[in-house]
Amino acid sequence: MGGWQDGQGTLTVPGRDEPVDLLIAASYRTRARGLLGRDGLDGAIMLTPCTSVHTFRMRFTIDVAYLDRELRVLHVHTLPPGRLGLPRLRSRHVLEAEAGAMARWGVRPGVQLSIGSIRSIRSIDGA
Repeated sequence: MGGWQDGQGTLTVPGRDEPVDLLIAASYRTRARGLLGRDGLDGAIMLTPCTSVHTFRMRFTIDVAYLDRELRVLHVHTLPPGRLGLPRLRSRHVLEAEAGAMARWGVRPGVQLSIGSIRSIRSIDGA
């Protein structure tokens, strides 16, 4: 899938019956904002393109999954506030969710994710 735009969709994880609500942050502005200023997140947010993230000025611990171009999970780890994640050179997208969510959903290295029901929106933060 190419030409990503800011939007909302669903994330499908193999072996999970229900899809996960997904925000897509593709513009510079929405990627830079990410989860800053939020107290939590229902579902997940995908930053694209993206090879690394940080949790400076964040209010909660997050799970981070690095995905390749085909949305295959390369690496998953948990980042508490105030940390800098190492860049993953083969990563094209980063999926973020509240700590513990990735394990509950079955997101782990090697899993092939898919995204559906995408609706474009002007900006995720409402601007």
